Amino acid sequence: MRWGLYPRGPGAAALAAARNFWVRPRLRCHPRGRGTARSVSGSSNQPQSSSNGRYRDTVLLPQTSFPMKLLGRQQPDAELEIQQKCGFSELYSWQRERKVKTEFCLHDGPPYANGDPHVGHALNKILKDIANRYHMMRGSKIHFVPGWDCHGLPIEIKVLSELGGKAQNLSAVEIRKKARSFAEAAIKKQRSAFIRWGVMADWNNCYYTFDGKYEAKQLRIFYQMYEKGLVYRSYKPVFWSPSSRTALAEAELEYNPEHVSRSIYVKFPLLKPSPKLVSLIDGSSPVSFLVWTTQPWTIPANQAVCYMPDSKYAIVKCSTSGDLYVLAADKVTSIASALETTFEVISTFSGADLEGGTCAHPLIPDKASPLLPASHVTMTKGTGLVHTAPAHGMEDYSVASQHNLPTDCLVDEDGVFTDVAGPKLQNKAVLEEGTDVVIKMLQAAKHLLKEERLVHSYPYDWRTKKPVVIRASKQWFVNITDIKATAKELLKKVKFIPGSALNAMVETMDRRPYWCISRQRVWGVPIPVFHHKTKDEFLINSQTTEHIIKLVEQHGSDVWWTLPPEQLLPKEVLSQVGGADALEYVPGQDILDIWFDSGTSWSYVLPGTDQRADLYLEGKDQLGGWFQSSLLTSVATRKKAPFKTVVVHGFTLGEKGEKMSKSLGNVIDPDVVINGGQDQSAEPPYGADVLRWWVAESNVFTEVTISPSVLNAARDDISKLRNTLRFLLGNVAGFNPETDSIPVNNMHVIDQYMLHLLQDLANKITDSYKQYDFGKVVRLLRAFYTRELSNFYFSIIKDRLYCEKAGDPKRRSCQTALAEILDVMVRSFAPILPHLAEEVFQHVPYAKEPKSVFRTGWIRTSSIWKKPGLEEAIESTCAMRDSFLGSIPGKNAAEYEVIIVIEPGLLFEIIEMLQAEETSSTSQLNELMMASQTTLLSQDPPLVTTDVIERQGTFLINLEGGDIREESSYKVIVMPTTKEKCPRCWKYTAESSDTLCPRCAEVVNGK
Repeated sequence: MRWGLYPRGPGAAALAAARNFWVRPRLRCHPRGRGTARSVSGSSNQPQSSSNGRYRDTVLLPQTSFPMKLLGRQQPDAELEIQQKCGFSELYSWQRERKVKTEFCLHDGPPYANGDPHVGHALNKILKDIANRYHMMRGSKIHFVPGWDCHGLPIEIKVLSELGGKAQNLSAVEIRKKARSFAEAAIKKQRSAFIRWGVMADWNNCYYTFDGKYEAKQLRIFYQMYEKGLVYRSYKPVFWSPSSRTALAEAELEYNPEHVSRSIYVKFPLLKPSPKLVSLIDGSSPVSFLVWTTQPWTIPANQAVCYMPDSKYAIVKCSTSGDLYVLAADKVTSIASALETTFEVISTFSGADLEGGTCAHPLIPDKASPLLPASHVTMTKGTGLVHTAPAHGMEDYSVASQHNLPTDCLVDEDGVFTDVAGPKLQNKAVLEEGTDVVIKMLQAAKHLLKEERLVHSYPYDWRTKKPVVIRASKQWFVNITDIKATAKELLKKVKFIPGSALNAMVETMDRRPYWCISRQRVWGVPIPVFHHKTKDEFLINSQTTEHIIKLVEQHGSDVWWTLPPEQLLPKEVLSQVGGADALEYVPGQDILDIWFDSGTSWSYVLPGTDQRADLYLEGKDQLGGWFQSSLLTSVATRKKAPFKTVVVHGFTLGEKGEKMSKSLGNVIDPDVVINGGQDQSAEPPYGADVLRWWVAESNVFTEVTISPSVLNAARDDISKLRNTLRFLLGNVAGFNPETDSIPVNNMHVIDQYMLHLLQDLANKITDSYKQYDFGKVVRLLRAFYTRELSNFYFSIIKDRLYCEKAGDPKRRSCQTALAEILDVMVRSFAPILPHLAEEVFQHVPYAKEPKSVFRTGWIRTSSIWKKPGLEEAIESTCAMRDSFLGSIPGKNAAEYEVIIVIEPGLLFEIIEMLQAEETSSTSQLNELMMASQTTLLSQDPPLVTTDVIERQGTFLINLEGGDIREESSYKVIVMPTTKEKCPRCWKYTAESSDTLCPRCAEVVNGK
């Protein structure tokens, strides 16, 4: 369908007018050297005007005001004008008001409201916008509500760092007020940028996680999970950030591969051997269990040494000290090498034989550390024996739970040893001086065998960029063990793109022992729990929670800090807990994890009773973040996934695949991309569409690189596309599709062939959009407008367009094809380049209302365009043309005549359909050959002059799926023409240089 016009009916069914052959099932032809079939070589012979201006007014050159280039500020300025003129800001509300049955919901994962917009934002938001615009053009009503993640540690830390020393005197309410202002300022900047990028959304109804109504929904989800026993409070080891003084979730960590730890080999002296071990040692030499750890500061908290019961262990004698050591048999050689000694194996035994034994704590000689079996022990690193400190390791804690071991934590919120660790360690930072003191204590006890520096990957706080520790503390957790099985089963029904993302998400979830959802900060949603002033008890029930939800919904979560405790409790509960004057409970000081914050967004944003989004589309880091928290909260409360399809994209990197950083000087600011930098010769303004093209053409399912050279390439691609569009627009001037279109079956063969290719292109592009493979859309478009159009079709049709009569059916046939090509192309790239699509739409000479291409629907093609036989006819002709052009490299094909000799058979019948006469300068065959004239023969001509060039070839026709195969030989004979150059069309078809060729004479004389 063309701009604002109703589509025509499909018309007659075939190319039977050309021959019955062309309406048969697909005919497959295999030309020799087919690879160059659509390239056109030879000098141009198209009139730019007429000779000496004499016939200038008779030549129909392209006419359009669509500019070939937009230079400097013209591009971004034009985009702003287009956004205003074409109603970008009105498009979302317009499409929401349409009476359509289908709805497409893309749920926006909220970006963090703590900084300026960056290219990662651009990648994500533009991908979403492309998907939304495609589905809208396909007829769906789009539901896309942008949101922001507004709470959390990063914002709070940023605010406190800006305040400096003043921060210590601020109350929780004051900190929250400043954090809100900071988030609001970031949202304003980001929102403005997203709109400038052309993102279509419900900008008037965005969601914010600090909004009272949103917070109330979140608290309701929390209590539903608590009621089901899926939320509980417990003392467990969690990732703890001393620099932030709070617990962190796995998703709030980043791993530093360059972290340096002080790894040590430690002896744990045998205290009580197991029965089996008694028989293997004679008691003449001391026996120790050999342990390796990268966390020396955890040794004081040791409660056990774990082994692998199914593995073999060895007692070895050290050649240096004569001491006996126990370690895994498979590790004897490597550990001896690491300790720069040799070991003599005295005996070997099964790990299960260690059961019942104990060893002495290396720093507390009279304290026994039992030997315990454990599944987390591996042979990939260390000695096969694992030092176990239940307060400082998740697996260690699991072992302690099974064997009732103490889980005392010796480290406080600041990451320093408490007084329980002893006077030598008290108040020393565990990752700094504390580690040094522990190592010296082990040396003094003669239990340190070796210390070495180890460079390895280690978890860091994602915001402070400082290392974390694992520390046991009382926290609130989600029991994901009871949810995992259902969640994984539901994920099987979700479509993941790429498919590998499903396994990655499941693996991430399986590695998570539990989800800690409490944080010890103030900028967030309070956990609605009241704690007893003197006892280790807490208060939460449906009455207290519902009361808090109503308050938060009306006034926001600040009430937790602004209202007195007695007003935070409902009257019926208040009377039961001491009354207002003797209240025994106080509000808790923990807030909810921001992943719980954003992970409950489905309950607030998603429409309808189903509340499932058609699409979640985010970066791969969200497999363990928002995707997972959304899934877990949804499964926990209603046993369904919140999404039907999940698309995962990679991260943005520098040109060489390096991470972007200011220190490397490779940070790309999207605002500079659009508007240019201070030095616009070095950083020119590209406009938003270049940014969008970069996003679309990238292989977003892996890491995505961006650099000035990448942006320049995107700009060049769009420049070539503009040239193609300008040619199309210029050559449909004076054409009215309603009155001037030629029925498909009456069109020139080459024009029908282009419609055939166009339908194939439209189908492939639609399929690519369906799979969210926008890179393939770009590749298909680029190949079409460069190879099929610019390099092939346009070169062939210029003579018909410029030199035939305006209303000649041959010219109208071509214009009919061009109008359809223009229509399909613009709709194809409209979701990717909305500004360019609208600009083209404004210049279409026959376009009618509405004012936006996005209000006119998706690509429409006709089944009558599909003519496989045409494809073979053109391909076989192109093979012969390649022989012709290859015989006159660099020369003007129009200065030569060509004779094509084809032995009688199927190939001759195909080619004969392009030229009724034996020799012609105006046939469709000659138009494809671009020669002065073409002669078609079934046998060699009787007389051929000596100054000719001959080329021979064969063409294999594979008909009816291989049932009929016929290989035909052909000969191309090339000779200089005896004709002269026509002063009007510049073709060599005139009898003399000062007279018009017969065709031009007829056009000029009006005959």
